[in-house]
Amino acid sequence: MFKVLADPTRLRLLSLIASVPEGEVCACDLTEPVVRSQPTVSHHLSVLVKAGLIRREQRGKWAWFQISPAESEFVRFVLGSEPPSARRPGSQEG
Repeated sequence: MFKVLADPTRLRLLSLIASVPEGEVCACDLTEPVVRSQPTVSHHLSVLVKAGLIRREQRGKWAWFQISPAESEFVRFVLGSEPPSARRPGSQEG
């Protein structure tokens, strides 16, 4: 999975998907923040789906993405938030 996330665009896409308050985001809303074309963004999203980091749901002509529940702790760790089970006793969240 680290090899998949070595690409800055994929890491940015994962961060964007993880940060949406609604818990999911339309692919149509991801091209502008990463300054990439729609086909390029689709390719990177496909790689993240194949790695199991995100899930894809087709709704009409739009694809919606969310963090895979099975990998949510790993994603939090990669993005800089330690999983709850790994926090040291007495450490403060920040």
